[in-house]
Amino acid sequence: MPHLQLRGVFTALVTPFRNGFLDEAAFVALVERQIAAGVHGLVPVGTTGETSTLSHAEHRRVVELCVATAAGRVPVIAGAGSNATAEALELLSHAREVGADAALVVTPYYNRPSQEGLYRHYAALNEAADLPILVYNVPARTSVDISNETLARLSKLPHIAGIKDATGDMARPSVQRKTCGEGWILLSGNDDSALGYMAHGGHGCISVSANVAPAQCAAFYNAVLAGDQAAALAWQDRLIGLHKALFLDASPAPAKFALAHLGLCSDEARLPIAPCAEAVKGAILEAMAEAGAQP
Repeated sequence: MPHLQLRGVFTALVTPFRNGFLDEAAFVALVERQIAAGVHGLVPVGTTGETSTLSHAEHRRVVELCVATAAGRVPVIAGAGSNATAEALELLSHAREVGADAALVVTPYYNRPSQEGLYRHYAALNEAADLPILVYNVPARTSVDISNETLARLSKLPHIAGIKDATGDMARPSVQRKTCGEGWILLSGNDDSALGYMAHGGHGCISVSANVAPAQCAAFYNAVLAGDQAAALAWQDRLIGLHKALFLDASPAPAKFALAHLGLCSDEARLPIAPCAEAVKGAILEAMAEAGAQP
């Protein structure tokens, strides 16, 4: 199966709630806003989408809505991760059935598998899949770090297509370009360091900031992909404050506060994510203004 060619910014979509329930109308409007702004793809039900507090029915519904709304205009990379391989297989199967273009599968959290366990987890998904799978490596959240050596093994499997790397280790894309082959997709999981990641050969980023400033983020990645260093640095300077501000409190509370300020959805999150702290709201609004994200 040929791997997708994923380049640019892929928005890690928030999941909007209203009175405790999924706000479907707001979610569809957010997807339409992203596509109109020129982002290169969409990622529903990842960490920013609060997947850990969604029911299975809600998780599936968000993926269905995203795929149906995108309608082939941009690729949809559906979150399908779990720390139970059997559950990940179920989510992967659903993503395939409803027409997602790829799946994002986080390394199993809490149970801290060995490198061999990680390999077997993804190998089992590979056996069941007929869509590309991106490995999501975020040791700060999962307490497990998938090694470059394990990724090199996985890259030989036909459906393991690439990685979302949230380690902040700038050397990893350089190593993986050599060990995982030409078709390996390299996406950063960190907005603030994506410029450096792409300088090492990365292809783009799965972005939180694009929820708030999609046109600006798309312009930044277009500049990087075009090799326009001056424009890329100018956009980086405008956006770096936003990249930092959206993590001044537990994500995605700051992003939801920003979107509520823009009139796009409620700021409601699900416990244990508390509402955005009052103490950081001023810094978020200042960063939004600097980035040009205004109502």
